[in-house]
Formats: sequence, C-alpha cells, structure tokens
Amino acid sequence: MPRLADHDERRAHILDALLRIAASRGLHAASMRTVAAEAGVTVSTVQHYFQDKEHLLYAGLERLSVRVGERALRSVAGDGPRAVVRAWLGQFIPVDAEQRAAYTVFAAYHALALTDDKLARLPYGRRTGALERTLAGNLIGSCNDPDAAAAIALALATGLGDSVMAGIRTPEAALALLERHLDDVLGGDVA
Repeated sequence: MPRLADHDERRAHILDALLRIAASRGLHAASMRTVAAEAGVTVSTVQHYFQDKEHLLYAGLERLSVRVGERALRSVAGDGPRAVVRAWLGQFIPVDAEQRAAYTVFAAYHALALTDDKLARLPYGRRTGALERTLAGNLIGSCNDPDAAAAIALALATGLGDSVMAGIRTPEAALALLERHLDDVLGGDVA
C-alpha cells in the first residue's frame, strides 16, 4: 500500500523551497513555478497548499519566523531575563550562514511589503509585536518602561544586523554593542 503524503511535511517542504529561493535569488524570483521546481513537485501541488502567491509568501514568512523563534529558544544560555532577551535579540545579528540567510529573507519581505499592497495588508507585523511583548515581559522590574526598552533593544539589534550585513562591523563587534546595551538596561551582572 502506498504511503499517504503527510500534508504538514509536504507544506513545510514547499515553504523551505520558497525560503531557499528567497535567500539565494530574492523574493522576486519566487513564483509558483520556481518554488515547485525547487521543491521537486508540480505547480498544482503548490497551488493545492497555497491558493496564490500572496498566501505562499505569507506562509513562508510565518515559517521563517517560527524557525527563528525555535533557534532563539535553543540558544538561551543561562537563566533569567537577560539570557532570554539576549537569545532573542541575538537572532537579528547574522553570525553564521543560517542567520545571514534569515536576515536576507526578512529584508526581502520588508522591502516587498513596502511596495506590495497585498502583502502589506496581511498581518505582516504581528510577530514583531509579539516579540516586543515577550522582550518587555522579560524586562519588567529591570527598568522604568519595559515597553520602550523592548522597542529600543529590538531596533538596536535590527540596526546592528544591518551593519553586519553591510560590512560596517563584525558580528562580534555587533554582539559586544548589544551586550553593552543590555548592561545599561539590565545592569552589568544580571543573569
């Protein structure tokens, strides 16, 4: 008896193909046809899971966000709020090939959302708001305004990631600046 396809696995396989294309050639190269070819499936299979390109693109963004979140949770080193905040913010500073690819894809989505009304109307920024709330929750009791501190820290990490990708500073220098900011917000020896 033939094995029935696991729909979640097939969907994830297609989305991973989209993310590989976006990381290597940009989102403009990601059509239903190119994603199908990269995934080794038919265009009709891609259309079965994603009714149109906009839904495919949004699902790809969601998949990437989940993968980055999983990586952040795996990278928490130590106990306490500082370790959690450092792990999440560190995901924005590309220190290896996986993070460079994620940065490239997120930047492509951001650029596309600025000019594509359909993508911009999707709940594109929902995960950023959830991350800010997570960061703020870990900063409660450590500073006067945890919401503002979370927003500033996230903006700093994003800017540091930009500077690493542009070759302005090394990943190590960017991480050192992030640590210095965390010292300012949380105190030098907070776990």
